[in-house]
Amino acid sequence: MKYRKFGKLDWKVSALGFGAMRLPVLGENPAAGNPDVNEPEAIRMIRHSIDQGVNYLDTAYPYHGGKSEVVVGNALRDGYREKIKLATKMPSWFIQQYDDFDKYLNEQLEKLQTDHIDFYLLHGLNKQHWPKLRDLQVGKWAENTIKDGRIGYLGFSFHDDLATFKQIIDEYDRWTFCQIQYNFMDIEYQAGTEGLKYAADKGLALVIMEPLRGGQLAKEPPEAVKKIWETSPPKRSPADWALQWLWNQPEVSVVLSGMSTRQQVIDNIASAERSAIESMNEKRSALVDEVRKNYRDLGPVPCSGCAYCLPCPNRVNIPHAFQYYNDAIMYNDPRTARFRYRQEPKEAWADNCIECLECEEKCPQQIPIAEWLKKAHDYLGPRKKV
Repeated sequence: MKYRKFGKLDWKVSALGFGAMRLPVLGENPAAGNPDVNEPEAIRMIRHSIDQGVNYLDTAYPYHGGKSEVVVGNALRDGYREKIKLATKMPSWFIQQYDDFDKYLNEQLEKLQTDHIDFYLLHGLNKQHWPKLRDLQVGKWAENTIKDGRIGYLGFSFHDDLATFKQIIDEYDRWTFCQIQYNFMDIEYQAGTEGLKYAADKGLALVIMEPLRGGQLAKEPPEAVKKIWETSPPKRSPADWALQWLWNQPEVSVVLSGMSTRQQVIDNIASAERSAIESMNEKRSALVDEVRKNYRDLGPVPCSGCAYCLPCPNRVNIPHAFQYYNDAIMYNDPRTARFRYRQEPKEAWADNCIECLECEEKCPQQIPIAEWLKKAHDYLGPRKKV
């Protein structure tokens, strides 16, 4: 296993971290919300990864309907807890008062069968959650909790825009690390590459989630993309290309993979053992750029995500609607795109468009936005009852 710097800490983290969000389940629904975890198999996978040198294990309060932390706690018996650093996340959306900080942490400690969490994150910070937690003095609470030993370091996971990401970093000066969605397709999405470098320059360790875009970058690619991958030695799987692209960057501390099968564990550990900073030459980096361009060319809506169309007077999140629609087509994965679209507030859905066409006047790509919004919602929105 290869190990990397973890921000300013005098400790090195394994290049690969085990994400307990997509554990093996019983039945046919592999979603992170499925509580029917195949616990014996999940424990075998977690322990095998630790035996192979993985030293960072990430879970969260809501994963697998609350069952993930329980399974992780059982997996870390028999001396395994001492071999790793454990990360879990406070459910930010449930916090209403100061006492809730202790309430949820103590519940998590019990489920995880431990007296401390090494790396504790505020889960899914955004424009709504961060001001609430900040004003409830989560920083004061965290500093007291670090002193009493129940958590080691405070960080946050993030889902919002770049400006909000920078604001959260700047408004609290004791962050140790942060967790962002980042992969070779999402270089300008949410925190993106600029956010990655901004956080690293502030001394934060960067934990990467969704390195394969929920598996979209690991499956059999479209023919045009496949041909590009095949033009360059060494021969790699699409998943390995995506992982090596991340590990190539010195700002990246650890890449989390939500692994569902033993074969995924084996393959990802093998990839991590080949990883290194600045290991990709210009030719290979250009190859990834070409793959990104080809994926994007497959998207039907030529939206660059510039957001000049916003704000919409009817609160439609136009760039998000187009992103989900394009994702469904690019990756041949309508199920994931529909799930993500329907997680948006309903007032942001594309069917709220009244065709005022203000957005079309502002669009530098001259996209017929109203027409595409209708197509996007018809494809992504709830099926109409007949």
